[in-house]
Amino acid sequence: MAKMNPATEILLRYCIAMVVAIIALGFPLFYVIFRPLTIVPVFWLLQLFYNVSLRGMESLSVSGQEIILADACIAGSAYMLLFLLNALTREITFKRRVLLFLLGSLFLLVLNILRLFILIVMLVNNSVAFDFTHKAFWYFLSTVFVVAIWFFSVKIFKIGAIPFYSDIKFLIEQKRKRSLQQKI
Repeated sequence: MAKMNPATEILLRYCIAMVVAIIALGFPLFYVIFRPLTIVPVFWLLQLFYNVSLRGMESLSVSGQEIILADACIAGSAYMLLFLLNALTREITFKRRVLLFLLGSLFLLVLNILRLFILIVMLVNNSVAFDFTHKAFWYFLSTVFVVAIWFFSVKIFKIGAIPFYSDIKFLIEQKRKRSLQQKI
């Protein structure tokens, strides 16, 4: 298979990223995929300690307390950010790109399941630290999770490119080379 022109490859990656982002805004793609993958394991973990019932894919009843799992609990936007970091990084083969996203998604899923389990246990036990912990996860740790997962995944796959920046740097270098060639 012939190698694609680097500028064309950049354009294609950004178009794919934009299309997926637009689709995800109109159709909750990541939520549809990750809601059951998140809620069911949380349900199983909670069953080890509490009387739990699953109410569709929207809520849990834990020891008589109704817990609604909003979209933010599923962290669909975190998966979207992981996808965008992946799509906007140059010099990765398609196979490695898929593996990188799957590995990162698996790490994020496991961390999110543990986060929800911990928060629900705190809520059911009326922990005074619940509100602070919930807000810390929501406002700070969720971003730290995605960034840490990205750095860890990049290290595992030995990727040296930086999303967006490496593309801009490459395009500027190409323009500079063309300008020098035209002067000669």
